[in-house]
Amino acid sequence: MLRNSLPQNLDWIAESSQPSHTNGFERASGSQAYSPFGCPKNVRWSDDGFERDLYIEKPTFAVLAMDGRRRWLDIMKLGSNGKSYFVLVTNLVPCSGVRIHLWSERVNTSSDDPLSRRVIEVTSKLIQIPSGAAPKQVEPGSQTEQPPPSAIFWISPGDMEGFRFITVSVAPRPTVSGRPPPAASMAVGQFLDPKEVGKKISPLVLMFSAYSQKDIVLKEDHPLVLNLVFGISLGLLPVKFSLNTASCGIKDSGLPSGDVGGLCKFRCFPPVLLAWDATSGLHVHPSFHSDTIVVDSAPAFWSSLPGPEKTTVMLLVDPHCAYKMSYSISLTDGASRFFLLYSFQMAGFCTAIVFFALMRQARAWELDIPVTSMLTAAEYNLRLPMPFVLVAVVPMFVSLFISLLNSQPFPPLPSFLAVSLSCYMVANGVIVLLILLSQLIFYVAAVLCVFLKRRCQIWERSFDNSYGSWVITNIFSGFILLKVVRALKLRAGFVKILAAVILVCFVHPALGLSVLTVSHALCCHNALSSYITASLRNHTKRKESNPEAKGIGDSDVHMPQESISATEKSCSSSSDLAKSYGDIQLENFHHSQGLLLLHLLATLMFGPSFVTWLQRIGLRHSFPQFLDSILCIGIILHGICEPKAEFNFSSFYFPSMPGIEVRLSFIYMVAGYFSFLSGLALAPYKAFYAMAAVGVISFASRVIQRRNREKGEPHYNSRKHSHRR
Repeated sequence: MLRNSLPQNLDWIAESSQPSHTNGFERASGSQAYSPFGCPKNVRWSDDGFERDLYIEKPTFAVLAMDGRRRWLDIMKLGSNGKSYFVLVTNLVPCSGVRIHLWSERVNTSSDDPLSRRVIEVTSKLIQIPSGAAPKQVEPGSQTEQPPPSAIFWISPGDMEGFRFITVSVAPRPTVSGRPPPAASMAVGQFLDPKEVGKKISPLVLMFSAYSQKDIVLKEDHPLVLNLVFGISLGLLPVKFSLNTASCGIKDSGLPSGDVGGLCKFRCFPPVLLAWDATSGLHVHPSFHSDTIVVDSAPAFWSSLPGPEKTTVMLLVDPHCAYKMSYSISLTDGASRFFLLYSFQMAGFCTAIVFFALMRQARAWELDIPVTSMLTAAEYNLRLPMPFVLVAVVPMFVSLFISLLNSQPFPPLPSFLAVSLSCYMVANGVIVLLILLSQLIFYVAAVLCVFLKRRCQIWERSFDNSYGSWVITNIFSGFILLKVVRALKLRAGFVKILAAVILVCFVHPALGLSVLTVSHALCCHNALSSYITASLRNHTKRKESNPEAKGIGDSDVHMPQESISATEKSCSSSSDLAKSYGDIQLENFHHSQGLLLLHLLATLMFGPSFVTWLQRIGLRHSFPQFLDSILCIGIILHGICEPKAEFNFSSFYFPSMPGIEVRLSFIYMVAGYFSFLSGLALAPYKAFYAMAAVGVISFASRVIQRRNREKGEPHYNSRKHSHRR
C-alpha cells in the first residue's frame, strides 16, 4: 500500500462528476482558448508524427506501444446511451509521453498549438498514482507483460460541453543510439456510464460476508472503473479482497486452464485498487491481486467529526479481461484492529467497571444486606434495563452533554454508541476473567494452606510428648514464627505504608503500587483461609450434634483450641455464631478482592513506564514526577484500609452541612463516571485522579469517624448486621 505522491482526497473526482459551466478555461467559441491544464510551452512535439491519425469507433480503446499516433474519439457518438464520462489510465508520462485535447471540430491543426480557438489541452488533469515495478524484458524487442498504470484521467460531461472530439496523442518511441529500448507502454481509455460503475455495499451485507464470501463477476468489456462504497469504514472492519483473472478474450490458446492467467498478463494491465476515506485520504495498492484492505482511520471516537463514516474503494481493471472478485471480512484482522484502535478506551472502561462493582458492594453494606462478590456485582451491573442504563448508557449521554457545553460537534451517534457499547462489553469480559482467575488462585491457595495446617496439627498430636513433636514444632517455629516476622506483623500497616510511600516517591510508582497489591492479596488469602476454616469447623460441629453422624471424621476434623484466633473465640460459642464469623470473613474477602483489582489496574497502567525505567538503570537516576507521586499517595491512602469491610464502607457528614450524608457508594459512582469519560476521551490515565480522590475521601471519612466515635457523637455510620444476630 502506498500513500505518497497523491492528493489526500478524491475531490478531483467529486468535482469532475458535477457539470460545470466555468471550468477554469474559456470555451472554443471565445476569442482565444486558454487552459490551465496545458503542458509547458517548452514541451514541443514534431508535427510529422501525426500524419496517420486513428478514428476510434468503439467506446473502449487501448494503446500498446508509443506509436506516435493521435486517436480521435467522437464525444457525441461514443458518449451516447448514458456513457457520458471519459476515463483513461496509462503509464506514459504526461506531456512528454501523452497529451490530451478537446476539439470543437476535427481539423488538421497541430496539437501543440495551445492558442488555437478550436482546441483546448487538458493533459495536466492526469493524476499521478504510484505504480508497481515495471515488467522485465527477457531480450530487447521481445514481448513483455503489460505494465501497471501510473496515471489516471477523468473528465465529466460538464467539462466536455461545447466540444465534439477528444484526442489522445501518443509520442513516438524515442530512438537513441546506445541506450536500451524503453519499457513497455500502455494506455486504456473508455467512455462509461456512472450508473454501471458504482455499487453500494450495506453494513448488513458486509457483516454476512464474514460467514459467506461475496463474489462479483466482471465479464469482458466491463467498465474500466469499479467504484465500491462500503457503509462501514474499513478502518474499523478490514476487508479481504481477491481479484483473479478469468479470461482475456482468447478463445483457444492451446494452454491449460491454469495458465490462462499467465497468458492474460501479456494482454491486460495489472489491476490497481484505490481506497479513500474522508479522514485518512487515499491508499493505493498497485498491481493488486489479493490483500486485506484497511484504511488509516479511527471512527466512532468521542472526538470524531460528524458525517458518514464510509470507505470508497475504486478498482481500475482492464476491460479486455474478465475477472472474479471476492471480498469478505477478516475476523482476525478486524479483532486486532479493534483492540489496536480502542485499547485506551477499554482500559478506562475497565477501571470504571471495578468502581461500579465497588459501588454495588458499598450500597449493599449501606442497606444492611450481605456484601456481594465482585463477580455478582459485575453481573448485576449488566442487567437490563436500569442497572445497565445507569452505568453504561448514562455516561455516554453525559459525554454528549459535555460536547454540547463546549460547543463541540457531536460524533456520529449510531457508530459512536455501537462501538462504545462493544468496548464496554469487552472490558466487562476482561474484568470477569480477572475476577475468576483471582478467585481460582485464592481458593486453591486457601484450601492448600488449610489442608497443610490441618495435617501439621494431626502430626503434632500423633507425636505428642515425643522428640518428633519437638523437632516439628521448632522447624515450623523457625520458618513461620520468627521473632522478626512477629515484630513486623504487629506493625504491618505502618510497614506497608512506609514501604509503599518510599518506593512511590523515590524509586518508581509501579513498585509502590505493587506493595499495595501484594498487601491486598495477602488480605484476600487470610480472609478466605479463615472462612474455609470456620466453614469446616461449623461442619464438624453439625456432625457432632447429629447422633447418627457422631464419630465420623473425629480424628481429622478436630481443631485445637490454641489455633483459634481471639476474634473467632468470641464468635465460636455456638454454631450460629461460628457461621456469622465465616460470613464476616467472606465479606472481607469480597471487599479486599475489589480493592485488589482496582489497584492492580493502577499498577498495570504504570507498566510501560516501569519497563522504560528498567532500561535506564545504570545510565542515570531520576526521581518520579511529583504529580505521579502525589496521585499514588492518594491511592495508597485508599489501600491502607483495614481488611475488615466495616472500617471501609463508612459514610460521614460534613461539619458545615450536618444534614447531608456522603455515602461511599455515591463516591464510587462518581469515580466510575469520571473513569468512563476518561476512557471515551482516550485518556485512561486520568482515572488516577478518581482513584486518588476516592483514597483521600475514604481516609478523611475514617479520620472523621474515629474522631466522632471518640467524642461520642452519633454522626457516623454503624452497621447493625441484623442477619448476623
